[in-house]
Amino acid sequence: MSRAGFFLTAAGFLGGAFLASLDPQEIRWELFVPCLLIGAVGVYLIKRHTMEHARSEETLASNRTHIEDSLDRIVEQLRILNEGKADIPPYDLRFEIDRRFRADLNRFVEARASLTHIYGLQAYADIMSAFAAGERYLNRVWSASADGYADEARDYIGRALQQFEEARAKLDEVHTQAGAVGQVP
Repeated sequence: MSRAGFFLTAAGFLGGAFLASLDPQEIRWELFVPCLLIGAVGVYLIKRHTMEHARSEETLASNRTHIEDSLDRIVEQLRILNEGKADIPPYDLRFEIDRRFRADLNRFVEARASLTHIYGLQAYADIMSAFAAGERYLNRVWSASADGYADEARDYIGRALQQFEEARAKLDEVHTQAGAVGQVP
């Protein structure tokens, strides 16, 4: 269905572009409008396929695993970093953040839309609020490290840890609630 959608979108666009180039003064609307409709049907098919894929049980289960694993690794690495922050030179904290967290943060962000499909919009908002705060604090650590503010950089590691632990706790809470109702894929 996705290939058909892309084909129809391309055919509609190319057909419309060709018709528009034939005569710059006048458009043959009886041919142009069907091209426009063909393109619109193609866009509809692409969107429909994308939504079906995003809501498939396989995608939801895979993304849920990515979300849980990423949050677990972020919290674990933040605990380790928080315990050893006094031993790391302030200017090196930014490199530690990049090395330890970039992949897991990206993996979580790529899978986050599934939170809405699995647990609902309110759960998404609750989890993402804590996650976003933790991510902002990590960015603050990175910036403070780059600017040489050692105390601020070290202080915000603990704050980031609290926010990511809160995000993980909220994820556990909604997972337990959804599991009790039988809604978790």
